[in-house]
Amino acid sequence: MTNVTLNLIKRAKRAGFKALVLTVDAPFFGDRRPDLRNKFSLPSHLRFANFEDDLSRRINTAKTGSGLNEYVNALFDASISWDDVKWIKRITTLPIILKGILTVEDARLAVENVADGIIVSNHSARQIDGVPATIEVLPEISKAVGNKVEIYMDSGVRQGVDVFKALALGAKMVFFGRPILWGLVHGGEKGAREILELMRREIDLAFALSGCTSVKDVTQDMVGREIDYTVKNPASSIAEPLRVR
Repeated sequence: MTNVTLNLIKRAKRAGFKALVLTVDAPFFGDRRPDLRNKFSLPSHLRFANFEDDLSRRINTAKTGSGLNEYVNALFDASISWDDVKWIKRITTLPIILKGILTVEDARLAVENVADGIIVSNHSARQIDGVPATIEVLPEISKAVGNKVEIYMDSGVRQGVDVFKALALGAKMVFFGRPILWGLVHGGEKGAREILELMRREIDLAFALSGCTSVKDVTQDMVGREIDYTVKNPASSIAEPLRVR
């Protein structure tokens, strides 16, 4: 699929994109059971516009299970390694952002392999269940790599206060998608725009009520665990959530 990758990179550059995001923790597509159960496929009049050949139609031709699963597995290369990151760096001048970093070790490897940024992401646990929440591992990753690369975060962002927490714990920027999909399903483009406006208002409110006038005012000591304020139940095995102080 080298030609597919090269073509996408060239088209992204021509289209004016400012960076490339490479997912590094998904050599295979996860076992997404709802898609398998529902035999997910695109309506016949739609296609994946990024791929103009038969790959764009394969999503609708799966004989069993999810067409999306078959389509993605046809594109993924399970042999991906750090050499592939270096290869992409050689063929483009665009910054390379690595998505799917969940450990300090991988964050350091990303720095060593000249990544320009990392996205702390667990794909909302759709790839493999039981992985850590991104907000849990973000502080240690931020501490480990410091300012060597820009750090972003996604997965589990549902409210404006979630963005505030991520900024406090070391993220420079936050991505979120699920709320946008909810808005899109509910009201089309108008619904998606309303979600963006709702998120903007919630972020503004979180900043104002925390006494912050800019991102630089948001510091790690503004976020703590509920256990800091309550007596922990010894019988409970549920992780305590992060709270804004």
